[in-house]
Amino acid sequence: MTLSPQRQRISTYWQFYDDNVVATDVIAFLRSLHRQQGRKLIVVLDRFNVHRKAIRLLKNSGASWLSVEWLPGYAPDLNPVEAMWSCTKYGDLANYTPDDLYDLGAEIGDSFVRQYHDLAIKRSYFQTAKLKL
Repeated sequence: MTLSPQRQRISTYWQFYDDNVVATDVIAFLRSLHRQQGRKLIVVLDRFNVHRKAIRLLKNSGASWLSVEWLPGYAPDLNPVEAMWSCTKYGDLANYTPDDLYDLGAEIGDSFVRQYHDLAIKRSYFQTAKLKL
């Protein structure tokens, strides 16, 4: 989830994996996001080991375009992405039984696309996390 500081525009970006996410996946995602945004990024991350390793590797490789703000240990209530996932899990996918992993990924993608187009719900994620826009 991105927030433009000047225009207060909120966007969402995601990628699905059919296996556990590793540091190189996070690095590739952040580099892709940087290319797409075309500017320096301030990334807010939880302290998941994979995130910490990815940031360490990026910083060691000279990624001057990246600044990181770490959330406190186990603080899902401060992370707007957690609210987005909650909407998907307990709203759009409540009582949903996928046929396979790819079916589940497609449904999650559909949920994220619906949320992508709903500015009010994206703003509510930041309000839920008590983060000022």
